Formats: sequence, C-alpha cells, structure tokens
Amino acid sequence: MKKILALLFVLFSMQTIFAQVLEPVKWSGTVEKISDTEYNLIYEADIEDHWHLYSQNLPEGGAIPTEFIYDENVVSKDFELVGKASESASTTKFDKVFEMDMTYFDYEATFTQKIKILNPDLTSIEAEVSYQACDDAKCIFESKTVDFQIKEKTNNSKILDPVKWTSSIYSLGNDEYEIAYTAVLDNKWHIYSQDNKDPMGPIPTEITFKNDNKDFKLIGGLKESKSIEKFEKAFDMDVKYFSNEAVFTQKIKVLNTDLKTIEAEAYFQACDDEKCLAPTFFDFNSNLEDATVKSAIDNEASVDSSSDGESKGLWGIFFIAFLSGFAALLTPCVFPMIPMTVSFFTKQSKSKAAGIKNAIIYGLCIIVIYLLLGTAVTGIFGADALNALATNVWFNIIFFILLVVFAFSFLGAFEIMLPNSWANKVDSQANRGGMVGIFFMALALAIVSFSCTGPIVGTLLVEAASKGGLAPIIGMLGFSSAIALPFALFAAFPGWLNSLPKSGGWLNTVKVVLGFLELALAFKFLSQADLVLQMHLLEREVFIAIWIAIFGTLALYLFGKIQLPHDSPLKHLSVGRLSLGLIVLTFTIYMIPGLWGAPLNLISAFPPPLDYSESPYGVGNSKGGGSASADHSDLPEGAHLLAPHDILAFNDYDLGLAYAKKVNKPVMIDFTGWACVNCRKMEQNVWPKPEILNALKNDVVLISLYVDDKRPLEKDEIVDSKLREGKKLKYIGQKWSEFQTIKYKSNTQPYYVLMDHSEENLIEPVAFTPDADEYFNWLKDGISNFKE
Repeated sequence: MKKILALLFVLFSMQTIFAQVLEPVKWSGTVEKISDTEYNLIYEADIEDHWHLYSQNLPEGGAIPTEFIYDENVVSKDFELVGKASESASTTKFDKVFEMDMTYFDYEATFTQKIKILNPDLTSIEAEVSYQACDDAKCIFESKTVDFQIKEKTNNSKILDPVKWTSSIYSLGNDEYEIAYTAVLDNKWHIYSQDNKDPMGPIPTEITFKNDNKDFKLIGGLKESKSIEKFEKAFDMDVKYFSNEAVFTQKIKVLNTDLKTIEAEAYFQACDDEKCLAPTFFDFNSNLEDATVKSAIDNEASVDSSSDGESKGLWGIFFIAFLSGFAALLTPCVFPMIPMTVSFFTKQSKSKAAGIKNAIIYGLCIIVIYLLLGTAVTGIFGADALNALATNVWFNIIFFILLVVFAFSFLGAFEIMLPNSWANKVDSQANRGGMVGIFFMALALAIVSFSCTGPIVGTLLVEAASKGGLAPIIGMLGFSSAIALPFALFAAFPGWLNSLPKSGGWLNTVKVVLGFLELALAFKFLSQADLVLQMHLLEREVFIAIWIAIFGTLALYLFGKIQLPHDSPLKHLSVGRLSLGLIVLTFTIYMIPGLWGAPLNLISAFPPPLDYSESPYGVGNSKGGGSASADHSDLPEGAHLLAPHDILAFNDYDLGLAYAKKVNKPVMIDFTGWACVNCRKMEQNVWPKPEILNALKNDVVLISLYVDDKRPLEKDEIVDSKLREGKKLKYIGQKWSEFQTIKYKSNTQPYYVLMDHSEENLIEPVAFTPDADEYFNWLKDGISNFKE
C-alpha cells in the first residue's frame, strides 16, 4: 500500500534548491531635470528572466509591495516629494483568493518620483528601495540603496574612469590555472559582452593573452558571468551588457615551468545611458606564485551535481508519466481499442511480419504525436519559464481549478472532448493507407480518446512544465510509450489478446477512482496557495477532514453504496473491487488521528504543516492554547519551544550562542524565512524523525534566523552595512541576511550551519536536504567533531 501511494504522490514532489547568492533585480537611478527646483528621480530595475518584481500599489494582505524610503529629516529639510511615484507598464491579474488585483513587472520596471528642491546646496539624494522579488520557486526579500546626483560635484578633472579591473589566479593542479578578471562598474555604467558581434553595435569586451613564446596554452574559451540582454537606445538594437560587475574566466596550462607571470590585456568600451567612452585597454600581470589552490573537482562539483539532479528529475518524470500512460490504457476510451486495432493490423496485412511492422509504426506515430505536444509546451513556455511553480499563488489556484474540472469529468459530470469535426477529418485521412494513413489512425486515437486521456495529459504537462527544461517532452515520451507499447506487443504476440479482460463496467470504475484521486490532489494546490497567502482558510485539520471525506466516499463507492451517472448496475462485488475498497477504507481510517496531531508520515508532504493548524499540538491537546506559557516559564532568556515537537529554539544569535556555551552544546544555525516552503518541508518531514528530533532537542542549541523579518532593528542595533559601504542595516531580516551572505557566501534558505563556541564550522553547511538519513549523518558528524 505504501509503495502504491508513494508512486501516486511522487509526481508532485519538489526539486532540491541548492544554496547560492541570488541577485535577480539590479537597481539604478537617474535624474531628469524639470526646472531649477523640480526634478524627476527615476528608478530603473533590471529583472532577470522568470523573476517578478511587485508593484508599489498593492493592498495589504498580498505580496510585499515595492517601497521607496527616504530619510525623514532630509525630506523635510532639503527636498519634498511631489505626489507618489509613478510606474511603468505592468501586468495586473485579479486574484480570487486575495480578492484584489496582483500587479507585477517582468524583465524591467521604471518608477518616477517627482521632487521639489528646498535646499539649493543639495547635490545628491539617497533613497532606499525595499522590495520582494520572486520566481516560481523562491522569493528574495531585499533592500537596496539608490543614489541620485542632483548636481555634479566639483571636479577639475574631466577624465572619467567608470570601470575598475582586478584579477585573481587559482591553481587547479597539474600546472593548470584559472584566472578571473573582474570589472567593477560605477553606477549606471555598462561594459559589453563578448557575444555582441554586430559591427554597428557596441565594441565587445575582449581579453587577449601575450604568449609569444608559447609558454602556456588556453584550455577552452573565455567564459563570462551572466549578462543582461536588453534593447539599448544608444545602438538601436538588442545588446548584451554587464552592470555593477562582470567576471571573465580563462583556464590555462603552463608549458614552461620557469614562467612567473601571465600577461593579458582587456579591450573594452564603457557606456552609460547618455554617452560612451572611447575603447580602452587595460593590462594585467597575474603572478603564478600568488595563485590560490583550488581543486578542479570541487570547482566543477556543483555543475556535475546539478546535472545529476536534473537527470534524476527527468527519469522520475519519465517513470511517473509511464505509469500514468498505463492508467490511461485502463480507461473506457482506450482499452477497447487495443484488440480492435491489433486485429486490424494482423488481419488486413499481407503477412504477419507486415502486421507487426504496421503495428510498431502505429505505436511510434502515437509517440511522435504526444512528443509534438510536449515540444509545443516547451516551446511556448521556454526551457525554464515555469520552473518549480509549486510556490506561485496563481499557479496553485489555476491548477486546483483544472484538477477539479478533470475530476468532475472523470466522475461523470461531463466529458472533455475535442470537436467532432476534428475526429471526422482525421478519420477520413486514415483511409489513405501507407505510412500517412497509419499516422492519421494514431492521431484519430489521440483525438477520440481525449475525454479519458485529456485530464491525465493535462496534469502531466502542467507538472512537467513546472520542472522546466525538457521535462514536458520527457513526460510525453513516457506517457506515449506506455500507450504505444501494448499495440506493438499484442501485434507480435496476438495470442496474448485472449488473456485480456473483457471490456465492461470496470473500465468506468477506473475512471471514477482516478477522478477521486484528482479531486484529492487538487486540494494540495489550494492548500499551497493558502499557505503562501497565510489566510488560514485551509488549515491542517480542514485539509485532512476534506481528504477523509473524499477517500471515505471513494470507499463507499467501491463497496457499491454509491453509484455515479455512467456506472453499470452492480450485482455483486468482485474480489479486486472489494480489496481496493478495503485498502481505501484503511487509508481513510489512518488519516483520522491526523485531526488530533498525528504526523501522518505516509502523506506528510500533502497536508499543511503541523504548526499551520487550529492547534499545532492536536485538537484537545493540553499543551496547546493558553497553558503553553505556564509550561514554558522556566525557559532561558530569548528561547521558545518550537511546535509541535517542543524543540528549544532561539531567534537571537547572541542569546542562543551564550546559552550554548552555558550548557556546553554545539550551535545549529537555521537560516530560514517565514515564507520559505522548503524550510517547512524540512521541519515537518525530516526533523520529526526520531534520531534527528532527539539530536535537535538534546545535542544542539537551535538558532533560527529569519532573513525576511521586516521588523525594524532597535536604534542601538542599527549598524553600518558591510556589503554596502556607508549604508545602514535597518531591519532584523537584513541583519541576518547580510550575516549569512558575508560569512557563508549564500543567501538561499533553508541553510544549516553547525558551529562550535568559537563560531567555527564543525562541518560543511548544508541546504535543503530531504533525505533524512543524509541529514542525520550530517548532524551526527558535526556533533562528533564538537565532542572531540
């Protein structure tokens, strides 16, 4: 039973998100002079593909709006705001859950704030942008400072030098090195990618090496960091450019062991929105003796790991799609076609070999048809356009509606069918004979069976599209292979047809069971939307109650107590139907304790987390509600018990570290976020495992730091930012986010660190780790290192 349910539910599992520093939105500011005292402050946001930046005009209760913050003292003394900032064109869609419009920007956004100067000596204005950027898998909560130059500062020199170059060299072993050339650009300035080839466009950046004596050789080509592609007015074309920073890397192999330095030259053109400088050269001298040791294997490990993970994900999609194809075979629209079609090929062909050949071609045509469908989805949405949509509110709501429609179709409320004219036209082409006729026979099958296969194909395509890349194509390959396989096999071994069960009412039963499953899974997506919005409309108890009702009704249906529109009269229960009914009834009873706080490990990925409920400790549990504070009166300063497993946790780094020293335990830092879905999955699916829970409760001191905490810091805690020179940290989340970025070179969550009392790592930090055994081994090794 457990394996069967796992196969049904694995379709909706999420992929691991590896920790990395993300900066999906890059801000710049320009000034437009209106008069001697009036100016427009123009904020420009360059947004990476697949990311969204939200409008400033959102009602409360929705996504975090973009906000522009000015020093109140400066505003009242030096200038004043005239009206509210205007916005460039955006996308607005009505959200039924919020009951409001959700407005966001893709690719780029422009905000314009009109100001009136009160202090004639004012030369610059500093503003802070607070914003939320999201793709379909994660969100980043950030604030950036934008500087506006109202008047040019006195500067006798007119020579501009907006690009600062540096180089770093790394030893990879075996006389191989990697040299990184980094360009740091002044605000609003760009240099251009080496991929710009149009002679009428900007001059591409080039790195050339001085190697007259053949002392070394280049390994591969020059690589560059990710660039921005955008239409640029200065050149009247799409160009690729870098802002803020550009990194070019080149691997080399030294052939002359006496070589001391690598000489290179950069040739580049720098432009801002108004002007370009003449092409410029910059010389580099990289000393091999200063090279930092860097393992080539470690350097490529993340790429290899990512490739392996993608490969595993595609295999998983193929396997689930293949099983779904077999489920589609057992529907009333497809199953009766198997003996009819196979008999046609074996009887109408001149020889058995010809019949087998035609049946195989027929199966291949089925595969081609569905592959074309998968290719179309990939082409429409792009390779990564819908990556991991499970955290996107609109996707979850739309997918919920789709699954409910599919479920009602399977239950017999209506049929989803393509126009009959399509089937008639395709069927007329099937009489042409030859390869073309066989292809149209396969297309006719796909159209005629759409009422049964459509809901399954639709579910597969949306789920596969959410993975991005080739997933829709791989999904359709798996599905169509399962559909096509029986036609080829039964044509080769026609005697097997005698072993097939006869068509009958059991085929409609298969459809109804699939309908109940689709209906149950639909609420998973509605629940996800409710979690993101924190509306608490579909809390854990309500979700489990709905599933109990759905599967309880399915059990009654299988026992013959309920009949649906297309069911045949049921005179007696078959052994198979009775057995399946007992399995479903058992599963229904299994879920009932979940109403009282049972973890329900078998389906833990589907209901909301235990702490997203009316009572995190279970209905009627005395540890919930008002008595909690009485039980926790002896907790150390700054600590609380993390529900529902009573893990002692701190949200303050210093207090947690002080307590760890007092009790002589290692510290586990949990970089997390209030809206972090994978954080909740770890807390509800991995942490409750007995050995892990025991370690978290008894062997470490847990410090949970929320990087999206927008509460302001106390005045005495406001300090200078180490990432933004001269700027201040204003929010608690900023403090922890910068701490994570600087110390651990990562800003994705969840992110776990085990450290000793000297704040040194006991083991390499880890990110999202859904494998409980792997996570426990990481915990165990780190704790053991502390005890040594």
